[in-house]
Amino acid sequence: MNRRFQMAVVAASTLVVALLLVGAVVGQAPETAPADPYRHIGVYTEVFSKIKSDYVEEPDMKNVTLGAINGLLVSLDPFASYLNGDQYKQYLKTTENPKAGVGLILSRKYGYEISIVDAIPGSPADKAGLATGDIIESINGIATRDMPLAYTDVLLHGEPGSTVDLNVLRLRKAEPSKITLTRAKIVLPAPTEKVLEDKIGYVAVESLETGKSQAIAAAIKDLEKQGIQKLILDLRHSASGTPEEGVELARLFLEKGQITYVMGQKYPKQSFDADPAKVVWKGPLTVLTNRGTANGAEVAVAALQEYKRAQVVGERTYGDAAIRKAVPTQDGGAVLLAVAKFYTPGGKAIPDTSVTPGYPVLDAEAVPEEDDDNNPATPPPASKRGEDPILKKGIEVIKNGLTADSQKTADRKMPANPDNMQLLTPLNVPKK
Repeated sequence: MNRRFQMAVVAASTLVVALLLVGAVVGQAPETAPADPYRHIGVYTEVFSKIKSDYVEEPDMKNVTLGAINGLLVSLDPFASYLNGDQYKQYLKTTENPKAGVGLILSRKYGYEISIVDAIPGSPADKAGLATGDIIESINGIATRDMPLAYTDVLLHGEPGSTVDLNVLRLRKAEPSKITLTRAKIVLPAPTEKVLEDKIGYVAVESLETGKSQAIAAAIKDLEKQGIQKLILDLRHSASGTPEEGVELARLFLEKGQITYVMGQKYPKQSFDADPAKVVWKGPLTVLTNRGTANGAEVAVAALQEYKRAQVVGERTYGDAAIRKAVPTQDGGAVLLAVAKFYTPGGKAIPDTSVTPGYPVLDAEAVPEEDDDNNPATPPPASKRGEDPILKKGIEVIKNGLTADSQKTADRKMPANPDNMQLLTPLNVPKK
């Protein structure tokens, strides 16, 4: 099946989803509204029939069906997948005993290609320079375009010391690059702490797995003993972990109020509130984010921002905080999809809106240079080269006691933007 036909099938699938959703809302009459979504299935069936009878060549209907299913799922949830019976068995085996991997967090957020949410700091993928927005075109020679997202876990994991070949399309390169990664046991990074100028404490958190907030609280208390008066919490590249741990992180700073709530069509609403007994820092707070900030970190950032407990500096976050589960299918496979979303205190669905900083700052980096093999080299993130505009702005904000409102007032008085601040969108997201 050629690429043009695949794209047509995916587009048709997306259209069907839209029709189903519209039909559910705008039925012809109240008594017929519940049946309207199913009426559109007839359109879907007719399209399939026309493809089989009128397409330029006889298509492989099995592949057409799989492509259509994946198109339906991706249009609703960029992390969703359908796995057939064999794939699901392999997936369960991999997730129950992951052995070794490369440290990639993947989705289909900005299209139908598999793209990188982020690389876990210190992992083989991170050391190879893979970054948010890079596209994985193939894994061990297997094209990923029609591959279920969850099945990439099967291909990327294996025995420690074994290798996996990736074809990667980078944001600033015209041609794909072939990268060989050596699988290793992934160790999630611990929080790091230090004291900056003017008694400003700094804690970097690059993952939020269960229990991590206890280590963060300990780091803050240690900084307090060193006499800090203000705190910067760096949540850049914190994409792994759980939304629930994001709640625990927010509780370290919020004394009252609803931090978040989670709900879905068949998932009862559950609210998570602040706990004054868990607060460890009541002083000035600034939070740093980038496009690799996701999941639990977004839950915490959204609550801190909406309650004006912290100023947020950096790039727009990725947009992912949901509960996902495997729903078995009759063929022995499963559909993996979101059954509930986490919301900000103000009622915004985090996967749909992400979090926009009060101080948008681009994490600029140098243009790639040519290496000895005439392949564009990937420079490390600006923050790892000692050039860190987001941290620099964060220090300025917390030192001067700036607020987002005061910044907006200042911007209106300025003829230009000297800090080159920029709100990122999916179209201009740079590499980290």
